Amino acid sequence: MKFDRYPSTTDASLKAWNAADELILHYIENENIKCNAPIIFNDRFGYLACHLIEKSPQVIGNYRSQEKAIDLNLRNNDLPQTEYYSPLLTGAKPTDLGIIKIPKSLDLFQFMLHHLFDKLSDDGLVICGFMTKYFSPQFLTIAEAYFENIIQTKAQKKARLMILQGKKDKPKVDLIESFNWNQHSYQQYLGVFSSGHIDYATQFFLEHLNVSTNEQNILDLASGNGVIARFVRDRNSEATIHLCDDSWLAIASSKLNLENGKNIFHYADNLEQIENNSLDLVVSNPPFHFDFETNIDITFSLFKEVKTKLKSGGRFELVANRHLPYKPVLEELFKDVIISADNKKFIIYSCI
Repeated sequence: MKFDRYPSTTDASLKAWNAADELILHYIENENIKCNAPIIFNDRFGYLACHLIEKSPQVIGNYRSQEKAIDLNLRNNDLPQTEYYSPLLTGAKPTDLGIIKIPKSLDLFQFMLHHLFDKLSDDGLVICGFMTKYFSPQFLTIAEAYFENIIQTKAQKKARLMILQGKKDKPKVDLIESFNWNQHSYQQYLGVFSSGHIDYATQFFLEHLNVSTNEQNILDLASGNGVIARFVRDRNSEATIHLCDDSWLAIASSKLNLENGKNIFHYADNLEQIENNSLDLVVSNPPFHFDFETNIDITFSLFKEVKTKLKSGGRFELVANRHLPYKPVLEELFKDVIISADNKKFIIYSCI
């Protein structure tokens, strides 16, 4: 089979699968596991979905880019397209088999396991795959809350499996966390970036962000739980605010935090849905990593899109970690790039 990454990357070390994917498939084959419609979480580029397509997998799409990547690789291998289910598993069918590539966020792992639990038969099996360098004892702690029997396989190619069976009584877990910041209350689903607080880069950004009432069409790029958009909304109640994020759970969380005003939510990994030359202001705390990977190619691609979406004279305000090499790229795209504020950890760029 042929597998490509989407989005593509210039980093030749990044592949579309790893040894944990291979180990999951070997286990299913060697143990002769018969199952129809397995539920698959965190299949980033579709390696598992493609190999298990004859079992009619139920693929959970937590990221729009993930769904596009899986579609691409199904086409690459002349396989039928699959249906995606949200992380809430709405509409998913019961199954005897769940598969989880354990994510970096332990909260997200618990979120996945909690929802899978309801769809799994009493004698069902869950296969969790991970690279050994990312192992955390919390993997076991989380799994033990849901299952009686937990087996870890021997490591192969620096990957390992955790096999879960024997459902316990389902634990009570708050899947939506609440917290307060700057005299506002916020909510977000477990697994969304910056659990339990507003991340420090965003806090620094908002200390210095000014919004004009003349800016009527505004985009919060990589909007997360919507805290930046809500800050903008409080200062410009009449503006149309677009919130765009690759994460389904992030967009769902932002809807909890922005119930009023002209808000448009985009579950998307790019800006194709935004008209060119239409935005007065773009604000962002852009991502530079995806799960365990650090990859700024995606960030640079978003910068280029922002340039095409801004009106003449429109501005792009973003915060970034100091070590990230954003300034040369921004200077290639924008006439004026100013460091409007900085500290030991973060830089705020103002681009026109």
